[in-house]
Amino acid sequence: MPLKIRKVKLHKWRNNKEHHTRDISLKRLLVRRGQSFLLTIKTRQQFQPDSDILLFTVETGPQASEAKGTRCVFGYPKLTDGKWTAQVQKSNRKSTTFAISSPADASVGSYNLSMRVGSQDAQPRITTSLVLLFNPWCAEDWVHLPQEAERQEYVMSEQGLIYRGSDSYISPMAWDFGQFEEDMVDICLKLLDMNPKCLKDAVEDFSARCNAIYVGRVVSAMINANDDRGVLAGRWQTPYSGGVAPTHWNGSVDILRQWYKTSCSPVKYGQCWVFAGVMCTVMRCLGIPCRVVSNFQSAHDTDKNLIIDEYYSEDGESLAKESHDSVWNFHVWVEGWMKRPDLAAGSTYDGWQVLDPTPQEKSTGVYCCGPSSVKAVLEGHTDLKYDVPFVFAEVNADQVYWMLMKDGSKRKLHTDTSQIGRNISTKAVGEDKRDDITVNYKYPEGSKKERQVFEEAVRRGNKTKPRPEKPDKPEPAAMTLKITEESQAVMGQDIVLCLVLRSEQATSRKLSVQLNAQAMRYTGVPDSQVWHEEKDVVIQPKKDVKVSIRIPFSSYGTKMLDNNSLKVSAVVQDKQHPGDGYLAEKNIVLKEPSLTIQAPSTCEQWVKGTAEITFHNPVPSTLKDGVFTISGSGLLHTSVVLRVAEVVHDQRVRLQIPFVPYRAGSKKLVVNFDCCTFRDIKASCNVEVNPTQEPDEPSDNGLVNDFGFFNASHNTHMHTHFGTHTYTHSSFTYTHSHTRIVL
Repeated sequence: MPLKIRKVKLHKWRNNKEHHTRDISLKRLLVRRGQSFLLTIKTRQQFQPDSDILLFTVETGPQASEAKGTRCVFGYPKLTDGKWTAQVQKSNRKSTTFAISSPADASVGSYNLSMRVGSQDAQPRITTSLVLLFNPWCAEDWVHLPQEAERQEYVMSEQGLIYRGSDSYISPMAWDFGQFEEDMVDICLKLLDMNPKCLKDAVEDFSARCNAIYVGRVVSAMINANDDRGVLAGRWQTPYSGGVAPTHWNGSVDILRQWYKTSCSPVKYGQCWVFAGVMCTVMRCLGIPCRVVSNFQSAHDTDKNLIIDEYYSEDGESLAKESHDSVWNFHVWVEGWMKRPDLAAGSTYDGWQVLDPTPQEKSTGVYCCGPSSVKAVLEGHTDLKYDVPFVFAEVNADQVYWMLMKDGSKRKLHTDTSQIGRNISTKAVGEDKRDDITVNYKYPEGSKKERQVFEEAVRRGNKTKPRPEKPDKPEPAAMTLKITEESQAVMGQDIVLCLVLRSEQATSRKLSVQLNAQAMRYTGVPDSQVWHEEKDVVIQPKKDVKVSIRIPFSSYGTKMLDNNSLKVSAVVQDKQHPGDGYLAEKNIVLKEPSLTIQAPSTCEQWVKGTAEITFHNPVPSTLKDGVFTISGSGLLHTSVVLRVAEVVHDQRVRLQIPFVPYRAGSKKLVVNFDCCTFRDIKASCNVEVNPTQEPDEPSDNGLVNDFGFFNASHNTHMHTHFGTHTYTHSSFTYTHSHTRIVL
């Protein structure tokens, strides 16, 4: 009697658990390549592998073929060229369980799985579809990450920290990656399908999805919308019409859902940390280990000579328009973990690779960057792909400071070889702490090895020009100057600083001191001048002179709404020797008003909890049009928005937010507050969600019977909610300085 199948069980519960995808879904089969998954067939008689014919076919993409690696036929009788395999695990009179294995270099994506029984010419019948992802747990996969703690952090963690500010004022911002929200895997696969390479030649693109290097480069290009139907439109200055300010976002989920819902129209707007946060979500969802990295004092070297020219006027004003180069207070990219056999034999350049989705410069005609081997950057191997010279300049270019005279001439002030690429930071594994990874990118500043690497980078880079070994003219007579803070600069208060001058000359000197404060975008571009003062100083030999600086809140307050910092600069010139000029500068990042969110540190899955938000208005004016936005994957299905009409001076607002945890593990609640005076203040808290007692594996809906095959994945209702819940409160009950709102 020929073999006849009655039912097929897909074991989605067990398979997804063993493949670390159960947090994504229990309703569809999501497995990782290079690792077997189980499938059980129930038959009217026992399956005989030596005589029965049972062939599986897997296919992905259009015109799937064995030659392209997008189609494979395997099973019984065994085929010698089949990369996929089926092994009998257990067999009895009426059922047989198979372990289906994919190769560790299979293309990732959505597959159809079909079966033939009884004859090799039999018509295949679709059993189900499955999603195949990269596998950091598999030693043969190019993205294999050996340490389990790192896999939990860089693949499984749904929340993280992104560091911003400046090298002297580093502050963490919680970011909700949310890669395990059930609709994310479909959105990420849609992103791959919309990339121009796929639209031009889908057959080749689906075949190339076996390669993490290729996929990382595609994702880098598709996160920005500069030359494709990518996710985010970038904008670095107001107005943000038709969208929201980049500082508004708390995480990636709302952005990716909006892109998907609007037929792949760019979401407005993003800046570097938003681009990086969204890319990290996509990479982790696809299974490529990924982390967000912040580089402080990050250079943008447009002419590829590894030198950043910065210009100042005689009045001490930064003149960014005089140079195409710039130094960003911080810049954020991601690192993806993968092998690089395309660069060298062995593991010379394997490991972390820089991928930067922020559209700064084109790479082979497309706005993307990387993957650039971090090991190649460390050694100055700027002749390697992809984009190593650009990344090297970001972390290790030299700076030359110039004074632009009123007659149009230029005067070199000094050269600095140590200020670019400082405090390169990422979240530590398993804890909310900053991990300084600067040593991964360059040798210690001031060391002989660091200068040797710089020269190696110059030599290897065909378009780079070596910096001069000596300054163009003798350095001015010895003078030191430094700007220091008298106290922490706080938004809403006057800023108090001190300029400390010291001369090593043997005679007294008469000095002209030009003091300036400019509101700065984080990209190093001045937005507006907020304060200027000129002073004459007489300095005695080998003695410190202190010049007090006070910048009133009334001068800078309204200028900081859409800016990252204040650049305070001092240009000092010797009145008796006009050729002698000196510069000191300091970036001031203001401490934000107090915003906190608190929740129980531990709670139970599916049991209601409550979080409390507290905000205090410290400025001597009423804040209007306040908006609180709260999000947290695993805790809130969608973002919650609360609107507050006004908050008067010294008022403390308290809000209570109910939530029901729906996924176990370490989670975060993130809150953002925006109003007419402050732009997007952030706070977060951690919540550890204990799982409910795990039941036995439920019955599998993905079954076939005598009447045909049932495709479970096509009948799954995805609980996807686009948009946000909005609550508006126009009146409050005041008790002293406290306001309490309970939803």
